[in-house]
Amino acid sequence: MNKKELAEIVIQSTDSLYHISKSILKNDADCEDAVQEAIAIAFAKLHTLKKEQFAKTWLTRIVINECYHILRKRERFAPYSDCGEESEYGTEDYSELYQALFLLKKEYRLTIVLHYLEGYSVKEIAQIMNTGIGTVKSRLSRGRDKLKSILEEENVYGII
Repeated sequence: MNKKELAEIVIQSTDSLYHISKSILKNDADCEDAVQEAIAIAFAKLHTLKKEQFAKTWLTRIVINECYHILRKRERFAPYSDCGEESEYGTEDYSELYQALFLLKKEYRLTIVLHYLEGYSVKEIAQIMNTGIGTVKSRLSRGRDKLKSILEEENVYGII
């Protein structure tokens, strides 16, 4: 694969990459930084891509790694309780579904976003997340169940 072909994949995948980063990071600026850095890394490490058909999966994995890198860097500079995540989340005007997604554990949230919003197969998600197919299936099932109970609970209390 050459850089021109990668550029085409990047252009086609920009929105998808942003959605994936948004499932891990809450701050829009951090999401943009993660996607930009991942694109730069992908171009610099293009020679490490072994199979061209997995270019989008490879790029997605780079974005996820970069998101985790940003989270680790943030934790080094401020304790989690002081980083403003909760207040930042509460001040934004997000949909109920988006707010409910952020109440899920990171593993469930990312798996659900990759499968239902981005259309990745269970096998592709397993490759992206470096885990087994059974693990992905159980995370999807548990994530759906938890998301359903969160949405039902909020509906009972009149939030939705």
